Amino acid sequence: MIVLEKRPQPSRLWTVLTPILAVALTMLVGGMLFAALGANPFEAIRTIFWDPVFNAQFAGFTRPQLLVKAGPLILIAIGLSIGFKAGIWNIGAEGQYIVGAICGAAAGLAFYPSESVLIFPLMIVAGALGGWAWAMIPALLKTRFGTNEILVSLMLVYVAENILASVSSGLLRNPEGMGFPGSRNFKQWEAAHNAELVAGTGMHWGVLAAFVAVIAAYVLMTRHIQGFNIRLMGEAPRAARFSGVEPARIVLLCLGLAGALAGMAGLFEVTGPAGQISIDFNSGYGFTAIIVAFLGRLHPVGILLAGLLMALTYIGGELAQLMLGLPGAAIQLFQGMLLFFLLAMDVFTNYRLRWAKREAV
Repeated sequence: MIVLEKRPQPSRLWTVLTPILAVALTMLVGGMLFAALGANPFEAIRTIFWDPVFNAQFAGFTRPQLLVKAGPLILIAIGLSIGFKAGIWNIGAEGQYIVGAICGAAAGLAFYPSESVLIFPLMIVAGALGGWAWAMIPALLKTRFGTNEILVSLMLVYVAENILASVSSGLLRNPEGMGFPGSRNFKQWEAAHNAELVAGTGMHWGVLAAFVAVIAAYVLMTRHIQGFNIRLMGEAPRAARFSGVEPARIVLLCLGLAGALAGMAGLFEVTGPAGQISIDFNSGYGFTAIIVAFLGRLHPVGILLAGLLMALTYIGGELAQLMLGLPGAAIQLFQGMLLFFLLAMDVFTNYRLRWAKREAV
């Protein structure tokens, strides 16, 4: 009989192998899925993972999109990972992303059509504050009343989506838009447009902010006492209390930081690639960032690489839909497999298989 035996301490080897094996198994099972749908599995995997970067026919357009897609994923995942390290499970980053975009867009539109250089910095601050304020709702409810932050943050996503639908057709609707829902197009307003910093690269302020967040998170978690307190809170809550760490402060810090980064990601997206507040503005980045955080092992550098990989599946998935006729649902399922296999393989980090004799009753 095969049994799972708990390891004395987590395996370092399996910690490194788990993401690699998860990606390999996702390719294998995903290939079977694509074959069942009538596509050549090898061609499908090549289209998703190889063609967007190395195929000259598509690379001119798809390579810049790699950074465009990865930027918000990395920015949100960095904030989530810090909370996850402390055992604080913020599942509502999508809502914080939406509210940050709404607040940032509203702050800019209040001064339309001003071309002041202060407009865009003001929008960034407003976006960060919007995401932070939305994250403070589950944070305060948890610290004051002991509510579950998973449920509260997740339910607030649906509230944020309804607010988005409301402002798109009401408060922030473009008065010159012939009655159609949606705000003014920020791409046509230079002072509020998050344009490319280097033409043809996809690098904009949101991508730059993501790289800065990676560096800042690495310094915080490895070189700062607060990072030690966060890790201690997650690994040994009782020891953290005895050492003087206040759980309420850690909850407020982690949720607030995650909300601010998600709000900034929303602002950078609405003023850049998306271009406007619309009913379907949110694209699931807040949920996908959870996969990115765990695929990167909650480590800033790992999240950077995982964000690029997940962005590759977005771009490659769109390419596979276009070139091979694969349904969008199959691509979403393929992305979901990544988290499934990651969690499945992660069991072997803390447990190992052992043969045991069946005991007589």
